[in-house]
Amino acid sequence: MNSIKILDCTLRDGGYINDFNFGKKNITKIINKLSAANIDIIECGFLKSGKTDENRSLYHCVEAIEPHLVQKNDSIMYVAMIAYGDISAEEISPYNGKSINGIRITFHEYQVDEAFALGENLKQKGYKIFMQPVGTMAYSDAELLQLIKKINKLHPFAFYLVDTLGQMYKSDLLRMFYLVDHNLDPDIMVGFHSHNNLQMSFANAQELMEIQTKRQLIVDSSVFGMGRGAGNLCTELITEYINKNIKVKYDIVSLLEIVDEHLNQIFSVSPWGYAVPYYLAATNGCHPNYASYLLNKQTLSVKDINFILNQLSVEKRHLFDRKKIHDLYQAFQKHEIDDSDRVKKLSEVFEGKKVLVLAPGKTLITEEESIRKYAEQEKPYIISINFMPKNYKIDCLFISNPKRFNAIDDFATIEKSLKVITTSNLNSEVGDKVNYSSLIDSNKEESDNSGMMCLRFLKRCGVKNVALAGFDGFTVHNEANYIEEELINRVEREALIRKNAAIVAQLKDLSETMKFDFVTTSKYKGALG
Repeated sequence: MNSIKILDCTLRDGGYINDFNFGKKNITKIINKLSAANIDIIECGFLKSGKTDENRSLYHCVEAIEPHLVQKNDSIMYVAMIAYGDISAEEISPYNGKSINGIRITFHEYQVDEAFALGENLKQKGYKIFMQPVGTMAYSDAELLQLIKKINKLHPFAFYLVDTLGQMYKSDLLRMFYLVDHNLDPDIMVGFHSHNNLQMSFANAQELMEIQTKRQLIVDSSVFGMGRGAGNLCTELITEYINKNIKVKYDIVSLLEIVDEHLNQIFSVSPWGYAVPYYLAATNGCHPNYASYLLNKQTLSVKDINFILNQLSVEKRHLFDRKKIHDLYQAFQKHEIDDSDRVKKLSEVFEGKKVLVLAPGKTLITEEESIRKYAEQEKPYIISINFMPKNYKIDCLFISNPKRFNAIDDFATIEKSLKVITTSNLNSEVGDKVNYSSLIDSNKEESDNSGMMCLRFLKRCGVKNVALAGFDGFTVHNEANYIEEELINRVEREALIRKNAAIVAQLKDLSETMKFDFVTTSKYKGALG
């Protein structure tokens, strides 16, 4: 039977979910629990230049990892990863037995020579070196063979097959493994790191373990599958499989305690796992961050996401290019129209009126009394953004979000009782249509936020004073961000934080010519001064 080692990367790959902020005590506890579970190789996080924050699994030197290894087990290997370019060899002290034993180096195809020079340097310093090329599927057989020649010359501890895009099926894995197995020096271990976009991680890992080879194998996993996007192979699943089918070796309860004591709370705030956009990223051969970017917009249907991903050129698909996907998204949304006459007529609607804009934040419920008091005293013209409020009578519905538009029923009835304003990116003739691109700044993050678009529309109409309600700002608890359940979409934690910062910046720009009165509590009020 094959010699199998499990490498757990919860503190490293899982760190993308919570910005690596597990907390100092929790990092140590997780490492100790993994050790108690008898995991063969424990990855403690990233090595990265800068100042070490003791609460994060990012370390500016190997010495910064030592405090987490006070109960170091000599039968277990402890490693950290370097993404080539994040830290220099000069910043890594020679191996002294007190900190990590090994260093994993991940690199892109254009960084091969430099990454191998780093690997040689660190190997000379006494570390076991793992060479981990990004996106092995992108290598042709000839390119992979050339890489293997370099690997044999360097002779690291392990060489990896990496399913960066989560697109490997059994046939892909077997073809690449046999190519490597027949050409790689026999005493170099082969590792497999997968992502779960197609939910193939567990099946592919089992397939690898069934291969008849004398070579030692390493399979990467993370507890609860914690990892960016669709996540990774679950450590508790693959170790239980080994216990049942190969050899009883791992303590599964210790792994489940990590889930119970540390990861469930993170998952409740920033979930990971299989989702259709990540499936589409894999089937289109795209970096999962492209799917994340489009998913976090909260405006696109699955059909739209698939269409945009298909617009990426082949050479742009494997490496995430934020500007490229931003430009494709903006191009998809733009449907230029001449709305000058319509905006002029709508300006007359608002002339001489106080305007109250309702965003779908939860303060529409929790601070309803304040909103009603304002409405009774000021008699404003009330505009709702992207939703029909149940507790308020509105005068106008502003819609720029295609998903929200499609979720609203019976526009024929709605248009009889109130004005509907739609933006030109919506494929519909409903309402007074205004030009989408006139309401965004394509150079700014989140300029397509519907609240900001509505305020820019009011600015175009000459409105100077606007009262705001339900503009709560985003919390990392996504379920707490909206008044109604059906408005909640899956959005990553980092994206929610970016949204707040971007909206504050845009409100500051708008406040140079408009005055805002926050009727309800808002994260944005204090930021505006």
